[in-house]
Amino acid sequence: MSIETIHTDHAPKAIGPYAQAVRANGFLFTAGQIPLDPASMEIETGDVTAQTERVLSNLTAVLHEAGVTWNDVVKTTVFLKSMDDFVAMNTVYARVLGDARPARSTVAVAGLPRNVSVEIELVAALPAR
Repeated sequence: MSIETIHTDHAPKAIGPYAQAVRANGFLFTAGQIPLDPASMEIETGDVTAQTERVLSNLTAVLHEAGVTWNDVVKTTVFLKSMDDFVAMNTVYARVLGDARPARSTVAVAGLPRNVSVEIELVAALPAR
């Protein structure tokens, strides 16, 4: 099995010993994205709506770099600091994903990096090369 690292300057660089995403066995696996602005590497200020916008924008950039779209995504996992933010996150998520309907899990967690409100990771199916 070959593993290829995916990187784009349009999403935040990894802040630890991991890749933005990897391509393996016909799938793209992303690292969890938090609401970091890729230019400044600062956390998006604002509520969970603004943070979700930034997270999904970062993930869209990674998908684009890998040559796929949200329609190729088969699974997302959403981590929320509070389930009270579910409706606001889901409203942005539905708008950004459009007609795409990957399987999804949403869980509340005790904490997220840099005390953000939301983190999202995904798995996408890649076209044959």
